[in-house]
Amino acid sequence: MSRSQSRAPSRRVEAEKIRGHRLLRLVPPIALVAAALSLWEAVVDIRHVPDYLLPAPSEIWRTTLSERDLLFVNTLPTLEIAVLGFSLALVAGLAIALAIHFSRAVELAFYPMVIASQAVPVLALAPILVILMGFSIFPKLVVVALICFFPITVNAVDGMKSVDRDLVNLMRTMGANRWHVLRDVELPTALPFFFSGAKIAVTFSVVGSLYGDWVGGSSGSLALVIIQAQSRFDTAVLFSAMAILTIIGVALFALLSFVEWLAMPWRRAQRFPAAGHQDPKTSDQGDERVTDGQRNRERYA
Repeated sequence: MSRSQSRAPSRRVEAEKIRGHRLLRLVPPIALVAAALSLWEAVVDIRHVPDYLLPAPSEIWRTTLSERDLLFVNTLPTLEIAVLGFSLALVAGLAIALAIHFSRAVELAFYPMVIASQAVPVLALAPILVILMGFSIFPKLVVVALICFFPITVNAVDGMKSVDRDLVNLMRTMGANRWHVLRDVELPTALPFFFSGAKIAVTFSVVGSLYGDWVGGSSGSLALVIIQAQSRFDTAVLFSAMAILTIIGVALFALLSFVEWLAMPWRRAQRFPAAGHQDPKTSDQGDERVTDGQRNRERYA
């Protein structure tokens, strides 16, 4: 039997272990949500709480099914604004972070403004944007971008500042220019920081989309559904809309986590070492897990 054939069973076993590990991670949150919903259902049933005050989860589920057409039609515009606004924040946040990283003058001039932008109440700024840009999608996108860009920018700047200076000096002694250092050292080192900020921001994008629809108005959005349900004391529809917003936020977070998993293969190798390779946590007694800087240093040594 060849060496490649002997490795095949071990690789399949390792892949099954990884899948089992990921499935086990889903058990605690699912169990917690199930327990909370069961307790909610029991309290509403025992206390005979009226539906207009607090509907039971079963009633919310029935309302969601009966109003599925209305909810689906109004979910799509909200999801569109959240995704487009987050994309705008992603581009703007990364551009600002690069400008701050490359220029000390830009950092001194713009970094305080980036921080100050988060002190401005979005609900107070949104009507001004509507007056300036009209009742279109653009003020809503700006609202989402203003909410989302801050964690992206700050984390990206911190990530590029955390680069191993010895590795940068090594690259320069080998004749690397500024672009090579950025591409091969600084950006890979900043990726974990960048994705951490992006995952925070993508959950904020759903809230920002709701703010934009709330103030800017729209012929179709979950914000409109919530406003109408609130005026009718239709609490079940209100909870259905909130549940959909929650699912959107969790789905976007999971999607971005998958992109992070694809973008950093060295993290996958550290977390799930291949069969036949020694775990980096146990390869050297007392050593920490291999860092991105060490990985790059080995690459250019």
